[in-house]
Amino acid sequence: MRYQYGEFDGSPFPSPDSLFPSPQVVQLILQYGQQALDALDNTDDEQYAELVQAMLDAGLLERDEKTGELKMTPKLVRGIEHKSMLDIFQGMRRGTKEGHPTLDAGRGDDRTDGTRPYEFGDPISELDLSATMRNAIQRRTGGERSDPPPSQGGVRGGYAEQESENAPTREPNASDVAPTLPQPLPGREGSKTLLPLHLTPPDFELHNTESHSDVALCILLDMSGSMMRYGRFFQAKRVALGMAAMMRRHFPQDTLDYVGFYSTASRLRESELPLLMPKPVSMYDPVIRLRLPLDEAIANSKRVPQHFTNLQLGLRTARHVLARRGAASKQIFVITDGQPTAHVEPNAQGVETLHLLYPPSEQTSTLTLKEALRCQQQGIRIATFALIEDYYGMDWVGFVDQLTRLTRGTAFYCSSDNLSGMVVESYLNGKKRKAAAR
Repeated sequence: MRYQYGEFDGSPFPSPDSLFPSPQVVQLILQYGQQALDALDNTDDEQYAELVQAMLDAGLLERDEKTGELKMTPKLVRGIEHKSMLDIFQGMRRGTKEGHPTLDAGRGDDRTDGTRPYEFGDPISELDLSATMRNAIQRRTGGERSDPPPSQGGVRGGYAEQESENAPTREPNASDVAPTLPQPLPGREGSKTLLPLHLTPPDFELHNTESHSDVALCILLDMSGSMMRYGRFFQAKRVALGMAAMMRRHFPQDTLDYVGFYSTASRLRESELPLLMPKPVSMYDPVIRLRLPLDEAIANSKRVPQHFTNLQLGLRTARHVLARRGAASKQIFVITDGQPTAHVEPNAQGVETLHLLYPPSEQTSTLTLKEALRCQQQGIRIATFALIEDYYGMDWVGFVDQLTRLTRGTAFYCSSDNLSGMVVESYLNGKKRKAAAR
């Protein structure tokens, strides 16, 4: 490796922050996705042209070989995730260990104050020898258990017997001293000594330990048309990107998956999150009743309205994703702003049919709740984050209450600005309670 040295001109060395786009540019990309990149590329402003060229030179952007459009590189995606983490989790305490606290005390690696009785299956490595010996001595001195029968010989079963009254007396000498044999306990003259101690399982005492658990998390992002209002989807993306950076840094044993739900649902890649946008509204009729085969709706997505809310299919997709994860704890975070307006149901011939219904129907709610119950029965915890800027349309929160009671999950009612704090609290603490932020 060769090094080249030159005269220092006094300018400061570039920092990682100075080599990365400004927060305004990052926010523009998150808010408008690919349209923001296209606008930056087609503008006549020299300042923006220089910015695009600098990002190309730094490896943050690249051009598609076929279309010539600007594309984000993994380097830029990781940088946006890191920026989102710093913005959202700047109040996070330092020194967080790799694991999540659970209610099960005594099956982890970090010792805490106090001890507890042994239970079947507990690791013997956490045995508190002093407390165990004390329990055995207390049991013996309390007379709870009889001594084992003595063996043949001068020392029976390891217990030193006292000399008989008829034995001939003689002067003691040095050979009579047996330092290896313990003396009888005070107040118990004429009795046997306590060694060896016979330990039984009730004597065992273990150190208290703080248990930790790995988590498989799946974030469900509502991509319906209404998520574009009030910056809801922008905040949801920031949370999702920040969670990816935080988990990669502080909880590397956890897994994170993404599922977007709209008229249908699909699994999302982490690399496409920054440019992801809600589905545009394409129908404005006051009453909508559409029905078509699910396979056809997925194959011809451009001809089918995509702005509906199919939470049922989103939960089913997340359940299948988490079924392949081997974590001890599995969770689904649902970020949504309205009641489900689409569901999947087999027809008379057994073909899965997609139903798009507005206003929302009772059938859609019932089938969605059934799918949520399947998730709960498979040990998946569901936390729902209801965005409630639309105070005039609050009737749908009754569905969230039903979902929470049925699955014994958590419901958070918050505005999009408070979404990040609610998601972090639910992920780190896992508290099963209802919270509201205004």
